[in-house]
Amino acid sequence: MNGSKSSSGSPGISSIPSTTTWPRTNAGSVINPKMNPKELGTYTKNTWCPGCGNFSILSAMQTVLASMHNEGYPLENVVIVSGIGCHAKISDYLNINSFYSIHGRTLPVAMGIKLANPDLKVICFSGDGDSLAEGLDHLIFAAKRNLDITLILHDNRVYGLTTGQYTPTSPLGFKGKSTPMGTEELPMNPMELMLVSGATYLARGYTHGIDLLRKLFRDAIMHKGFSFVDTLQVCVTYFNMYETYNKRVYEVQGNDTSNFEEALKIARSWDYNNMEAPIPLGKFYDIDKLGFDQIFPGYEPNPVGRDDKIREVLESLI
Repeated sequence: MNGSKSSSGSPGISSIPSTTTWPRTNAGSVINPKMNPKELGTYTKNTWCPGCGNFSILSAMQTVLASMHNEGYPLENVVIVSGIGCHAKISDYLNINSFYSIHGRTLPVAMGIKLANPDLKVICFSGDGDSLAEGLDHLIFAAKRNLDITLILHDNRVYGLTTGQYTPTSPLGFKGKSTPMGTEELPMNPMELMLVSGATYLARGYTHGIDLLRKLFRDAIMHKGFSFVDTLQVCVTYFNMYETYNKRVYEVQGNDTSNFEEALKIARSWDYNNMEAPIPLGKFYDIDKLGFDQIFPGYEPNPVGRDDKIREVLESLI
């Protein structure tokens, strides 16, 4: 298994060879031992602030990936893609195939990977500024095309890496370095946007609810189609919302996740601005629908000569 180890933050694929030797049967096939989630950690120094919600996302994803491995899913068939921002460091901290993209371009990279090798599970990690500002057009079209990709949105509602500017989900009046008198913009509702754009799996989690987070991440990854998990991930340094969220969040129960109108009603019940309103968590929407990679009858990727062609293209650039 390859794993991301680069800490440069520059775009590109990062991996190192595994030092693990797995036992084999007499016939030579590999016997995968049970994996502890901690084995998916890396030696890269973690630079997230103490109390950052990203730690919960990392822990939940380690548990989900380890459970997939323990059930027989080969983790060499998993690729994670991250953008630019505090969230993107997760590529350094997860020992899994990874690709650092540039700001707002997480999904174009993920789409290319998925179309080139449809057998891969492709998981995107992106911030609210990364996907809802610079990358908004790519996000809408990923949902519209329903390509089999999972996007985990680290929604801290602030640009943390650049020390506290407002983002598309910051509430009206948010005071930061770029808006010292308070922003005059209402926030967008990414759940409503993704639903009407065509996402076939829609959920919201919170980094103080790790059990639910694990369940939603696993459901999203196993869903066939575009999955969007808005994760309320608190930035303790520039927009500490723990106290507010702890008082307001609740998990939806008994909702019909195949009903578009019901999902829309739940999505609209919190507008990302009213901090006195209840905030629903859980799975809002989950349906089966043909994806972009399934709408071309009879098309199968042809790997014959693929490596030679890639080599030819790369050599022409040298």
